[in-house]
Amino acid sequence: MKFNIDNMATYESFLKINGTVGDLVFYNLNGKNVVRKKSGFNKNAFKKSASYEKVRQNSSEFGHCSKIGKAFRQCLESYIKECDDALLYQKFAKLMTEIKDLDIILDKGKRNVKNGIATDAGLQMLRDFQFGNIPSLENSVSISAGLWDYSLVLNKNINVDEIIVETLKIDFEEYQSEHFKEIISAEKPLNEYVFFKHFSEDDVLFHFVVLKKDDEIIKMGFV
Repeated sequence: MKFNIDNMATYESFLKINGTVGDLVFYNLNGKNVVRKKSGFNKNAFKKSASYEKVRQNSSEFGHCSKIGKAFRQCLESYIKECDDALLYQKFAKLMTEIKDLDIILDKGKRNVKNGIATDAGLQMLRDFQFGNIPSLENSVSISAGLWDYSLVLNKNINVDEIIVETLKIDFEEYQSEHFKEIISAEKPLNEYVFFKHFSEDDVLFHFVVLKKDDEIIKMGFV
C-alpha cells in the first residue's frame, strides 16, 4: 500500500477500504481511492466558541443570500434556461452576497439583501446583472408608476415585437416568491406601453423585462 498523506491523498492497494481507521478516513471519490485525516471539527465549538465567530457570521449571511437568490431564480426559471450558463446560479449567488455587503444598517453576521438592495447602488447592481450571454437591458427600458398601472418606455432604437414583463414579489423573511407574467405585443411602432399593477404596494416588488424579436430573446434583465 502506498500513502502520500497530507489533508487528502489517493492511495493504491488491492484492499478497498471504506470507513475510519484511527484518525484516517478512507472512501472512494470519482473512482479513486482517497484517504484523509479527520478534520477535528467540533459542532458544539462551532456554535459557541469565540474563535468561530467570524465563520458563524459568514455562514449565516451566506445561507441567507443563497435562499434569497433561489427565491428570485424560481420566478425566472424559464428565462434562465435560455441562458445556457452552467455557472449562472453561482454568479447570481455572488451578486446577492455583493448586494448584502451594502447593508449598513445591521451588524456583520445579520446583514441582509433587503437592506442592500434598498440602496441605489444595490438596485443598480441587480439591474446591471447579465444573464449568460443575453445582453442586459442597460438603458433600453424604463418604468414609471401611475395610479392603477405602470408605463413602460422603450428606447426608440430598440426593435422588438414582444415584451414580457414579470412582476416579482419577494418575501425576504420567509424566503418565498411569487410572480405575474404579462405579455405585451410591440408590433405597433410605439415607444410607450402600459401594463397593470399586481400584488399590493406594501409588498417588495421587482420588474424583470424580456425583449424578444422573431421569438428570440435579444435583451433581458431587471428594471
